[in-house]
Amino acid sequence: MISKSIKATLICSIVLFSSCKEETKNPEQIMSDNILIQEWTGPYKGVPAFDKVSVEAIKPAMEEAMKINLAEIDKIANNLEPATFENTIVAMESAGKELSRVFTYYGIMGSNVSSPEFRAVQAELAPKLSDFRSEISQNEKLFQRIKTVYEASQETPLEPQAQRVVDLTYKQFEMNGANLNAEKKKRYAEINKELSTLYTDFANNVLHDEENYITYLTEDQLGGLADGFIKSAAKIATDKQEDGKYAITNSRSSMDPFLTYSTERKLRKQVWENYYSRGDNGDDYDNNKIIAKILQLRKERVGLMGYDNYAEWRLQDRMAKTPEKAMDLMMAVWPAATARVKEEVADMQTVANELGDNITIEPWDYRYYAEKVRKKKYDLDSDEVKQYLQLDKLTEAMFFTAGELFNYKFTPVAEGSVPVFHEDVKVWEVTDKDSSKHIGLWYLDPFARQGKRSGAWATTYRSSDSFEGEKNVLASNNSNFVKPAPGEAVLVSWDDATTFFHEFGHALHFFSADVKYPTLNGGVRDYTEFQSQLLERWLSTDKVINQFLVHYKTGEPIPAALVEKIKNASTFNQGFGTTEYLASALIDMKLHLADPTDIDIDKFERETLDELGMPKELPMRHRTPQFGHVFSGEGYATAYYGYMWADVLTSDASEAFKESEGGFYDKTVADKLVKYLFAPRNAMDPAEAYRKFRGRDAKIEALMKDRGFPVPETK
Repeated sequence: MISKSIKATLICSIVLFSSCKEETKNPEQIMSDNILIQEWTGPYKGVPAFDKVSVEAIKPAMEEAMKINLAEIDKIANNLEPATFENTIVAMESAGKELSRVFTYYGIMGSNVSSPEFRAVQAELAPKLSDFRSEISQNEKLFQRIKTVYEASQETPLEPQAQRVVDLTYKQFEMNGANLNAEKKKRYAEINKELSTLYTDFANNVLHDEENYITYLTEDQLGGLADGFIKSAAKIATDKQEDGKYAITNSRSSMDPFLTYSTERKLRKQVWENYYSRGDNGDDYDNNKIIAKILQLRKERVGLMGYDNYAEWRLQDRMAKTPEKAMDLMMAVWPAATARVKEEVADMQTVANELGDNITIEPWDYRYYAEKVRKKKYDLDSDEVKQYLQLDKLTEAMFFTAGELFNYKFTPVAEGSVPVFHEDVKVWEVTDKDSSKHIGLWYLDPFARQGKRSGAWATTYRSSDSFEGEKNVLASNNSNFVKPAPGEAVLVSWDDATTFFHEFGHALHFFSADVKYPTLNGGVRDYTEFQSQLLERWLSTDKVINQFLVHYKTGEPIPAALVEKIKNASTFNQGFGTTEYLASALIDMKLHLADPTDIDIDKFERETLDELGMPKELPMRHRTPQFGHVFSGEGYATAYYGYMWADVLTSDASEAFKESEGGFYDKTVADKLVKYLFAPRNAMDPAEAYRKFRGRDAKIEALMKDRGFPVPETK
């Protein structure tokens, strides 16, 4: 569930760290006929020309946009006037509009509609983009101007948002080697260039294995599978020229329900092995050597600046501040999580024995027997719950929640009036419920398909800022639900419904931003997941359940007795969920704290999990060779723990609603939620923002309680 905020941060980073060696012109003299560079036109203050995007246009557009951006940056760096906030920092904030537009298309091509042809372009552009960023981050004249403004602001502080931009800009340059000598800067740039290619190769290898490892079933191998899932699997197989068969794709949205319900144990094992072996098949698409090289280069790079390891460098501007604090949080939860796994496995083994299945629980059995335990313990059938979880109704539920908390109204945009990059994409206009003020557009791309990366994420095509006039927001949510057969409803699991709300939380974070400068739309990685995790809580509120959870055939509301079962089972399988996540987060951190010289990735993963006492009955959520959060870029490197850090905030903030008179719809608490937790984005220190909302720092007790784990004694 990659946040989205990722793209806004990426573009901001590229605007700041961008360059080229080619001769440049004055930006006012550059006029482009490339549609991907041109200013967006049409309704809603201009929208991306997604209907005009093509692989052929990407490379020349990117190269031209880099030239334009470089000209802007060069003009700032060589300004003969003394450096000021306006002529240096504000000028930088204003630069890079063309590049930002190109990256919108580039991001869509890479994440939503990738192709072998585009991946070749990606591979070619990756080192060029790295050079582009490195030369700006190492531009001595530019950095000296930034440093002058920064030092002056320490003597005479600017207004809060201006000061925050100065601080963040200076820190970003400093962390990226601006203070290094010429020799070290050269090596720093070389490392970044090599890493950029490795990140692209890693991501494309995972995508290859997702596309090419498909399990085809025959009619006599469908035992236990729901009718809707079977119809979808049949359609996917037909689309792949395998008429009469049923396709289980190598994606979580296909794998998860199959492992939960299929009665075919051998096939469960095959599907499980396909999924958890992505990037780890010992072939040309194996990622282990790539990961080892990435770790070596990351350590060498931060070593140039005097850091002992990558984690120490990375966490200095996060809420955790140090890897030790992040590890302390994870290890405070780990023993309770693994202890709960032992209880869950014992319950599953009992059920298997009662059924006479004569097996020992293995990882490909976990979901299957956990579902049987759920039925036995809580009389709760997940497939029964799915009948009340329709994608369309869940979308309405999210709109309702946004209306109650943010006063937003979502209205469908007429098909064809706004360009989209695929026929599956739908668009809504977002307005204020009372004033009808236009806020932006929300794009939804819900279904899995060839060329679309797995998982769920949110992103922005245009973020809000006001320093050059108010902007509207263009935000999107992207999921990988299995597309139904024609005429069938899209039914999802409770977990998938929760993820749907989670990603919508990111979109609401984008829409509600009240910041002056683009840099302030970026986020602190272990904080930006908090807002979206918090929004998940509204899925299980009575107002949502009573209005939007209706049977897909009869339209009858979900029975109160079934709702009670769902709530009673709220902590069920928390051992599995928490342990599979924490295992990935711990491996991420430990890999970056280890000496990467001659590291054997498979061996390191295996031995580290053994040392931690990882239960053998389940895998990491993301095994290292497919851990795109960490190795297809740097957004979540040593930061995957951030979901847990954010969940401490989430559980604690939820208590504020529970304690209020109006519960989760309390107007006073909701107003504080928007004012302090959503609107500021990165215009305010996250710890300060949370204290303004809650009146104190967050505590871990609420998290442990929410997961049904023993609550530790307060120290």
